[in-house]
Order: sequence, then structure tokens, then C-alpha cells
Amino acid sequence: MTPATLTPSEPARQHRAGFFFLKSLAALLALTLAACTSPPAPVVAPQKPTPAVIATQHGMASIYTDHRTASGEPFRVSALAAAHKTWPLRCLARCTNLHNGRSVIVRINDRGPYIRGRVIDLTPAAANAIGLGKRQGICPVKIERLK
Repeated sequence: MTPATLTPSEPARQHRAGFFFLKSLAALLALTLAACTSPPAPVVAPQKPTPAVIATQHGMASIYTDHRTASGEPFRVSALAAAHKTWPLRCLARCTNLHNGRSVIVRINDRGPYIRGRVIDLTPAAANAIGLGKRQGICPVKIERLK
């Protein structure tokens, strides 16, 4: 075909073919670059530091519903609090039920228990958190005083 015999649609067809080639080349280049990039790093939530354990005791825990506390604050059934004979008031303790492994962190705000073999009295909310029900009354626990 000579340039004199080209129809008006022939140059347009050649132009479209060149455009298609460039478009294909750009897509291929984009795919190649996308394959070379590394996946984004996973986002890791910062972890709270675990508190240091100062002292550990094993024994029985019970539920108490006294309406006065040795610390002077009012007794609240919904508070995660406990009574211990000797640990300082307002210190934190982790209480772990040895039957099921559930644990709760409580604040010591009262004195007690005064029954042989028991090491801690828990408020109803704290007892419920470790799976100690009112029907059971007591369960074996490990308590850890936290720094």
C-alpha cells in the first residue's frame, strides 16, 4: 500500500495499535513493580509490661460481703477488691483459680479472712471473674502480690 492509497481509517488504526501497545507496556510495568514490592509490615499492638511478682501464696479463697473495709472506703459488691491478713492495703494482687486457671487482678482494701486455711477474701465481682460462685463458697487459689 502506498501512502496515496491509504484510506482515512488506516492511519487511525495504526494510531490505535500504537496506543494499545503503550497501554499494555504500562500495565506490564505496573505489575512488575507491584510484584517487586514487599508486603506491608504487620501492625503489632504494644503489650503492657507484666507487673513484677513480689510474693506468692497458695490456699483457699472465699467470697465476702462485709460492708466495712479496713481502708475506710465503702464496700462495693462490683469492685475488684479483696481482703488479706498481712499484705499492705491498696496493693495489687493477682488471684488465680487453680481449678480452671482463670485469674483476676484485685486491690487489697480490707483485712481478713479470719478462718484457718483461707488466704484471701474476694468481693462477689472478683470471685465471679475467676469462676468462684456463691454456691461453691471456696476454691483453691494462688495469689501473687504485684509491684
